[in-house]
Amino acid sequence: MQTKKSSVTLIALVVAMGGFLMGFDASVISGVIKFIEPEFQLSKIELGWAVASLSLSATAAMMFAGPISDKYGRIVVLKYSALLYAFSAILSALAPTFFILVVARMLAGIGVGISLIIAPMYIAEIAPADKRGKMVSFNQLNIVIGLSVAFFTNYLIVHLASSNAAWVDTLKIREYNWRWMLGIEFIPAFLYFIFLFFVPQSPRWLIMKGRFGEALDIMKTVGDEKIAEKTVSEIQESILLDSAPKEKISIKELFAPSMKLVMTIGIGIAILQQIVGINCVFFYAPMIFEQSGIGTDASFIQAILVGLINVVFTIVAMALIDKLGRKPLLIIGVSGIALSMFVLAYSFNAATYTLTDTSVGKLPTEITDGQLNSLKNKTFETDTEFKNAVAATIGATLANKYESELITASIKMNSTLILFCILGFVASFAISLGPVMWVLFSELFPNRIRGVAISFVGFINSAVSFLVQLVFPWELSRLGTTLTFLIFGLFAFFGLLLIIKLLPETKGKSLEELEAILVK
Repeated sequence: MQTKKSSVTLIALVVAMGGFLMGFDASVISGVIKFIEPEFQLSKIELGWAVASLSLSATAAMMFAGPISDKYGRIVVLKYSALLYAFSAILSALAPTFFILVVARMLAGIGVGISLIIAPMYIAEIAPADKRGKMVSFNQLNIVIGLSVAFFTNYLIVHLASSNAAWVDTLKIREYNWRWMLGIEFIPAFLYFIFLFFVPQSPRWLIMKGRFGEALDIMKTVGDEKIAEKTVSEIQESILLDSAPKEKISIKELFAPSMKLVMTIGIGIAILQQIVGINCVFFYAPMIFEQSGIGTDASFIQAILVGLINVVFTIVAMALIDKLGRKPLLIIGVSGIALSMFVLAYSFNAATYTLTDTSVGKLPTEITDGQLNSLKNKTFETDTEFKNAVAATIGATLANKYESELITASIKMNSTLILFCILGFVASFAISLGPVMWVLFSELFPNRIRGVAISFVGFINSAVSFLVQLVFPWELSRLGTTLTFLIFGLFAFFGLLLIIKLLPETKGKSLEELEAILVK
């Protein structure tokens, strides 16, 4: 029996490698943007597009991932996602223009859309009910590990770029630092593709296709034989009660009166997970830390802390999700998100910006002392006022290029409190909306329409993510840090009210039991 438990755990871990690639691909751009902005002379919206383009194609892919996997099988579709990750890594690293870079990122986004939907779906379909929450969370754990590894490799490459080692010159790490950041993903992507050849098909998918014998054999290899026979029978009955297996599923069915509660919860959680600004913190981490005046090198180091906190608290969530339950974790986590964002907004609101003779003397030589004479010893109350004044004085190009150095030279604020607020925000997200959302998605929807339903709410989640990522650099430059983080906090507060009022507890129930409870 222990061997069988180990078998299904190993299968879940392999499939969850799609989450690792998604996390790596999504957050590696956080270290890239500082270098591509001046190299390709990007505007703030173009910079946002470099980050958000991945989510745009992921959004489109999510609409088709579920239905395609219903037709061809979960594992077949995951193999194609692995190939997309590998190819996009090479193309990103070699991109000669900003347009080609965006195309490469969008190809990776298709892989993200597929793996983000299909990996947790597959794990939920093969895992036993009492272990499902933890095993589905493997995908989220791998996502955050991928995020952390990307932060670390970005920092490592930046650090190596300042080295005088001969092999660094040979590999041109200094000259092509951001290209190395993107290209290194080819290695785990290729390994994922190979490992998927050793993973069986989803037993629930096989039953949907009428291949009951194959499904039963797989269920017996990963669990108790008697329970396997009972589970196969229950799945078969559930599918037959819904409709004939070959009936085409329409999105209209998601909005039937019987699906009202399920879809309200699904759509609400999908929007909430992204609208609190989590991907802004992950994908723009060095940029956010630079706004607190700690400098470029320190901002990359603190981004690593973000990744580590994310991993630690995701593991905590995995340990608690089948014990404490989904709803309590969401209430605790979203409360922490709101509090962290409100304190973050307050902290940036209390900051002031003043350039002195001493601080100006420490700026890069490209900014001459005389250029900033009109701003010396003048105090600005907001970051937007300071940035606009600097841009008007020395020009937008120079101001953007040395924004981090200028803020570091002028800002007065509690940067330690900023760090704790961001880490608190990440920890709160990691024990709640991060892993719990995908567990809920794998549980809420009936067997027959699960593929379409998860694709639809995943589409909404990714669409909101795209919009939030796209406008974030513009928000920081136009609205300022205070108002930007205050808005995120307010969204979290209203989301908390939705969770308390509408969300039922789903832990410990089979997918068929949940269908009977939620779908009237």
